[in-house]
Amino acid sequence: MLAETGQNDMTDKAAAKLKSDGWTMVDTTGFLHLVGPLWQRVVDNEHEYALVAQDKHHNRRGLVQGGLLMTFADRTCGMTARYVSGRPTLATVQLDTHFVDAGKIGDILISKPRVVRSTRSLIFVTTEVNAGDRCIVMASGVFKILKNET
Repeated sequence: MLAETGQNDMTDKAAAKLKSDGWTMVDTTGFLHLVGPLWQRVVDNEHEYALVAQDKHHNRRGLVQGGLLMTFADRTCGMTARYVSGRPTLATVQLDTHFVDAGKIGDILISKPRVVRSTRSLIFVTTEVNAGDRCIVMASGVFKILKNET
């Protein structure tokens, strides 16, 4: 119980810091609701995303699970592709991920995706996931613009 209370205090402090720095929580459902909360803000017309690494994100070594890092990179790149395309529905067709360093529980993970190229049907996006001044993950994805379902 004490460890859980400490975890909640750490998460609450991180959330308060994010709010004071202009971040707002992203409304999520389904799987991403289980992963989050996910945060976003726009700085100099660039979208940025944040996620607080919580105890629920740990692997067997007590570090941030690689699948969480991939999910975060995929989601943030996809949200940026959706924003840039102006289209509501996209699908990830490829995501290349390079694990550079270990994320630690308590880290505030930041992703600042950048569109590399956009065509009529595909959007190419890259991001780094950082914890402070440490690069944790480098990822690049290709997102397919889907036809609107009626």
